[in-house]
This record gives sequence, structure tokens and C-alpha cells, in this order.
Amino acid sequence: MKEFDYTKAIAELEAIAAKVEDPKTGVDDIDKYVKRSKELLEACRAYLRGTKEKLD
Repeated sequence: MKEFDYTKAIAELEAIAAKVEDPKTGVDDIDKYVKRSKELLEACRAYLRGTKEKLD
């Protein structure tokens, strides 16, 4: 399994946000971006929870 890269996930989320805000982006693409964002957010939350547990 590939190790999670938090920095890359945040960069991808920022890129997705820019695409969603672009008026040229179609509704079907927005749906795809929202789904990917949800995956990334869940992975980021899990990563941060794991990091917090290691520090506690």
C-alpha cells in the first residue's frame, strides 16, 4: 500500500477547488470532483487523527 502524502492531498484539494470554481467546469465534472474531494478529506482526517494519537 502506498504511503499517504498529506501535502499532495492538500494540493489536490486546492486544485479541485479551483476547477469547481471555474465557470467552464461542467456539472458532471463537478460531481466527479466532489466525490474525489470527499475521499481526500476522509484520508486527511484519518492521517491527522493517526498523527494526533502518536503524539498523545
